[in-house]
Amino acid sequence: HKPTYENMRKSLEAMKAHCLNNGVTDISMPRIGCGLDRLDWNKVSAILGEVFEDTDIKITVYTL
Repeated sequence: HKPTYENMRKSLEAMKAHCLNNGVTDISMPRIGCGLDRLDWNKVSAILGEVFEDTDIKITVYTL
């Protein structure tokens, strides 16, 4: 199944919890959900910012 913005948010919330519980301070990722899954990067980026805004976790996004 293709991701939706809602289940993308839930996945990112789970990633945030994992990071906070395990001392992860840096995340590197591609533009998740925006290739074959066809989500809009501007929307995904906004969700990513909202989910991690209250943390000190550094997120680096790479474009392939």
